[in-house]
Amino acid sequence: MSYLYRIFIDDGLFYELFDLLLFITFLLTREILMLYNNKQNMTKQARDTLKSLFSSAIRADVLALLLNNADERFYVREIATLLRKNPSGVKRELDNLENMGILISKKVANLKYFQAEKKSPFFTELKSIIAKSLGVPGALKAMLKTTGAKIAFIFGPYTESEEADTVNVLIVGAVSLEGLKDIEERFLKKISVTMMDEAEFKSKKESGDPELEKLLSGEKIILMGKL
Repeated sequence: MSYLYRIFIDDGLFYELFDLLLFITFLLTREILMLYNNKQNMTKQARDTLKSLFSSAIRADVLALLLNNADERFYVREIATLLRKNPSGVKRELDNLENMGILISKKVANLKYFQAEKKSPFFTELKSIIAKSLGVPGALKAMLKTTGAKIAFIFGPYTESEEADTVNVLIVGAVSLEGLKDIEERFLKKISVTMMDEAEFKSKKESGDPELEKLLSGEKIILMGKL
């Protein structure tokens, strides 16, 4: 038994890496590609499949957040707040992913920040697989979690067909759209954003603004918040 293999066994990393490899292999099978092409059920089913491949659902959410925001770094409680998860569970999964070489960390003052390790041999493949599994809505949701968005939803042709060239998004709140171009390039879609501040949205909703009423009553994919 090699020294490296003994380290993997002793630290439990062998099983973690094996779990990760199963995750990658499964998502590359024809079944997941067929699921990806199922226009009506893809997003929910693919997300459930993604989570079922992990020993912890938190790990899937942590990976989606950090890989979709690979240039950003986050501390534990910040991630827990963004994902609405227990901090101790988030910390455990962050440590697991760092031990596997998927994430890196850096301590600044009293805070330990985590970030995607772009040099990891798994980085490109994992990012691509997660993006395909979660689809445009999942990528947008991951991006918006790091912003000041209060409400966000997709409306228009994309809600009827994922083949639509344009994805129309309404966002309420002060939001930076950094990262939007990356999503457009990844999915080969034009993302058209309509932005409102909270006061404007509330005023239009209360006054029965016809254009907003049409959007709210039509088909939509909720990304954030409650209408």
